[in-house]
Amino acid sequence: MKTTDSLTQKSDIIVLESLHISNYALIDLIDIRFHEGFNVITGETGAGKSIILGALSLLLGSRADTRVVTNPDAKSVIEAVFTVDDYPSLKDFCIREDIEWDDERCILRREISPAGRSRAFVNDSPVPLAKLREVSLHLIDIHSQHQNQLLATPEFQLDVIDTLASNSVRLREYRLRFNAFREAVKRLKIMKAKIERAREDEEFTRYQLEQLDDLNLQPGEQPELERERDVLNNLGAIKSALSKAISTLDSDEGGALRMVELASEACEDLDEVLDASDDISGRLESVRIEISDIASTLSAIDENLGADPSTLDAIEERLSSIYSLCHKHHLPDADALIEFRDGLRDKLRALDSSGDAIEELERDARRAKALAKESAMEISAARKEAAEKFGKRLAEVAKPLGMKNLRCEIRVSPADMSATGMDEVEFMVAFNKNQPLMPVGATASGGEISRLMLSIKSIIASSMQLPSIIFDEIDTGVSGDVANRMGAMMLDISKNIQVTTITHLPQVASKGAHQYRVYKEDDENSTHTRIALLSEEERIRSIAAMLGGSEIDDAAIAAAKSLLAHR
Repeated sequence: MKTTDSLTQKSDIIVLESLHISNYALIDLIDIRFHEGFNVITGETGAGKSIILGALSLLLGSRADTRVVTNPDAKSVIEAVFTVDDYPSLKDFCIREDIEWDDERCILRREISPAGRSRAFVNDSPVPLAKLREVSLHLIDIHSQHQNQLLATPEFQLDVIDTLASNSVRLREYRLRFNAFREAVKRLKIMKAKIERAREDEEFTRYQLEQLDDLNLQPGEQPELERERDVLNNLGAIKSALSKAISTLDSDEGGALRMVELASEACEDLDEVLDASDDISGRLESVRIEISDIASTLSAIDENLGADPSTLDAIEERLSSIYSLCHKHHLPDADALIEFRDGLRDKLRALDSSGDAIEELERDARRAKALAKESAMEISAARKEAAEKFGKRLAEVAKPLGMKNLRCEIRVSPADMSATGMDEVEFMVAFNKNQPLMPVGATASGGEISRLMLSIKSIIASSMQLPSIIFDEIDTGVSGDVANRMGAMMLDISKNIQVTTITHLPQVASKGAHQYRVYKEDDENSTHTRIALLSEEERIRSIAAMLGGSEIDDAAIAAAKSLLAHR
């Protein structure tokens, strides 16, 4: 069902362009094109009009019966092509459901195999039967004395009233406020759930934080401790290497420092051969000073490396505590523990101030609800006003169609807040004087319901985008002036939507812009149902036959021409 947002302005007419039926009951093959405006289908009783409608109903999601597959070597195929120019709500639905979309046409197809397997397609995309049904309700609406799907649906009834109330702008504003209210409620629920979980874990959270606080971790502490531990664990080897390095640099028995000093003394006797610009003595002195400084640094390091076992034990104990908490909390290192610790503190601080947070979110939700309710009440007022006028108008339009005792009441009742407002709309009718008002889908005969739907469509057709509509012999049981009024009403509706009617009445048939005849044709082996578009001359004879029975005389021809002239 279309949302009211699509009704801000009337879109292009939806047209059933063509219908293909093959291997279905008495139909071996039918390919027929339809037209905009008012199409009329006539034919003798039993010719197969109901078979065509039965095939078409499969596109509305009706259950498939394998008995209709005539040729056991082929599948039965029903395909309808619709013009869907400017139909944003259906386009959005198809895109959302990953169904192929064409901006100009929509193709529905149903296939039934001889084995009973049924497949459904929308624009060649395979779809579940429920999706085919949902799409088809946007495109075609079949009304008969025994079937009236659309009229009884709450969505359609609400759409009718909202259209007549010009509620599209109000509904758009309301939905923005309603969505804001839902988001506010959602945030409140999430916060309450979060706080509830935090309350349940509060004691444990405080215990975890206490452990981490006791450890008093510092950023970068773990790698420094690990370095110190590695040094202490290798102290013997380190001191041996230091001793070797120091003795190599500064030893009376031939260390590097002593060798440089000897070289410097030897160079003192080479003044005659050394160039003063080379400054050999100065350079050797620089080397001696550098070696002496390095030896002093290494000696200081050696002196500072104590062998106190308690230092190593303390480091190992602290690292063990860090490793234990990392393993417990599934964290990689001490820096991650610090981050986790700070998160626990934030969690407890939020818990301590949770009352204020909840109170603020509750205020937001109340404000959002009040704004949404304000918009909903405006919509309700408009709906009630439109409903009262529509009920009266509906009775006025429908009574001349043979329902002189008709009473209509369009009830707008309070309901829980939803995406459509705070109302339930229900069409209540009574067709007899002594009959109480009842929901439209639960009362009256099929003919009365069909004529009521015809009246509703005549009122709303110019304001609301409607699917192509097919009336199946809804004029059964009426004649004369009522039949003429029904035909005129269908013709008037067809100015705004495509109307196709199956009828036996000449008064109705004559009003159509195009007339089709359903008939049977025999071959050597079987009988087949056919359908053909009639020429103007064929229409005259067809309507004359409807007027005069089997005998078509001059009077019947003249009467038929008169009816056609006044359409």
